[in-house]
Amino acid sequence: MKKILLTVLILSGTMVFSQEKSGAAQFWENLRSHCDKAYEGKLAAHIKNDDFSGKTLTMYVRSCEDGRITIPFYVGDDKSRTWVLTYEDDRIKLKHDHRHEDGSEDKITQYGGTGTNSGLDTIQFFPADQETADLIPYASTNVWWITLDEKSFTYNLKRLGSPNPEFNVTFDLTKPVEAPGAQWGWE
Repeated sequence: MKKILLTVLILSGTMVFSQEKSGAAQFWENLRSHCDKAYEGKLAAHIKNDDFSGKTLTMYVRSCEDGRITIPFYVGDDKSRTWVLTYEDDRIKLKHDHRHEDGSEDKITQYGGTGTNSGLDTIQFFPADQETADLIPYASTNVWWITLDEKSFTYNLKRLGSPNPEFNVTFDLTKPVEAPGAQWGWE
């Protein structure tokens, strides 16, 4: 009887453990819960970026398809930036899609990286991939990461080996704002 009880407990524990979702899967589900919502953000206090300073920063979780989420990042009236996240094989990939106002691709676009593991439900890291290193050699040491919890979404960038501080912008998920129109080059 003790053997049977022990076997049942071991199998039950194994089944519960195998049914738990990975960090990437949980992160993905949490991000999808923000589809069709927009939020305003703020640069970290140490950021002194003339292109971003003093402008309204808005992220819009615009589309959530199977395996792909697009998040336009608006800087004032500039709708050139879109974060494209894809989920495949328990890994999340981040790419940066940059467009001109006429919708054509910028010469520097589609850079980013893929998580090297499934990460956590609240944070995903994206080291620069080979495509990025080939396109932008100085960005070959870039590491992007996104944090996500019930109150905030933070987009971050650090160029390893660079004296420049991290770039961070945090969006308040507790206060949705009116969703802006489509980003440049997207319908």
